[in-house]
Amino acid sequence: MTVMTLEKQLIKETFFEGERPLFACENTTLEKVRFYPGESALKHSKHMTANECEFMGKYPFWHSEDVVLENSVFTVYGRAAIWYTHNMLMRNCQVDAPKMFRKVSHLKVENTVFSSAGETLWWCDNVTLNTVKLKGADYVFMHGENIEIDDMNMQGNYSFQEAKNVVIRNSYLDSKDAFWESENVTVYDSVIEGEYLGWHSKNLRLVNCTIRGEQPFCYAENLVLENCIMGEDTELGFEYSTVEADIQSHVMSIKNPKGGYIRALSVGEIIIDQHCINPGACVIDVEE
Repeated sequence: MTVMTLEKQLIKETFFEGERPLFACENTTLEKVRFYPGESALKHSKHMTANECEFMGKYPFWHSEDVVLENSVFTVYGRAAIWYTHNMLMRNCQVDAPKMFRKVSHLKVENTVFSSAGETLWWCDNVTLNTVKLKGADYVFMHGENIEIDDMNMQGNYSFQEAKNVVIRNSYLDSKDAFWESENVTVYDSVIEGEYLGWHSKNLRLVNCTIRGEQPFCYAENLVLENCIMGEDTELGFEYSTVEADIQSHVMSIKNPKGGYIRALSVGEIIIDQHCINPGACVIDVEE
């Protein structure tokens, strides 16, 4: 049996504008193509490669499949660019628009900068990120599932809300209210800054991490900290949480944990008051 392979057509060094100029385009390579203002330039496209392209219109890749984006730019006008799309690789790109990915599956992003990343990566699944920077990234990764991240630098609040099955390595997160109501999240060898970390989470596990910010880990279920360091401002932590924590630093204060154990080098204040749900159920072991 002979298997025929369709060669991709090439579109090079030109521009398009207006609505749907390449609607349902298939098996095509775009090189140094500019998409001026308009909408849905490549909607329903399949088997596409775009290299050194510039996207200045909204919604270019909606309902697309099998897309490779390399060395390309999405300007501030290219907002909400990639929704309802499956099987995409983005490499060496610059994204200056918010709401970049929504309901996207099997996505891989490498060496890419998002300068205005608000509301990016909502309801996305099977996502891999390597060497990425996200700025202005409020509400990113909301409702995401099956996400693997290595070497991410992120600034933005309310990240990973209600996310599930997430692994993060070698990263820096500056994020208030991170991991709220998340489930099955593990973070390795990273720094997390921002108050109210991990509230209402289930199975949040931090390994070799540095944690900074007040009132972390409240209302958490099955929280695990392994060989972690807590900053000087991490006061009033662990309220109403079940926890297994081995902390290699001083902890400013612990308040009304619900169960488990907390081991630390030292603790400034342990607060067990009349509002504690299970007095004595959490063993607090201080080395000093």
